[in-house]
Amino acid sequence: MTDAPIILLPAAARRVSVIAEKQGVPAILRLSVEGGGCSGFQYKFGLADAIEPDDTVAEEQGVRLAVDAISLDLVRGSAVDFVESLGGKHFEVKNPNAASGCGCGTSFSV
Repeated sequence: MTDAPIILLPAAARRVSVIAEKQGVPAILRLSVEGGGCSGFQYKFGLADAIEPDDTVAEEQGVRLAVDAISLDLVRGSAVDFVESLGGKHFEVKNPNAASGCGCGTSFSV
């Protein structure tokens, strides 16, 4: 998708900014990958208080996306977006490394 290790798309940056402002916390979205989910791995999103030393960071509109070194191996080259559709609103990882995924879009296999 890109030569950057990971990118944060504008829609996701805007959504994080709104959430962080309402909660009075830094505009840092953390993406991690955990074992589990119906396809083997699942994405986990949360707001972070700080950037950790081993994080890879992408920035868009003053919002930072932090990914730890282990998770980065599974999402390298991905883009994080925020999608609003009839099915609801959610953060989405466009992962070129995923061999397959589930219908809900939160888990994948490599």
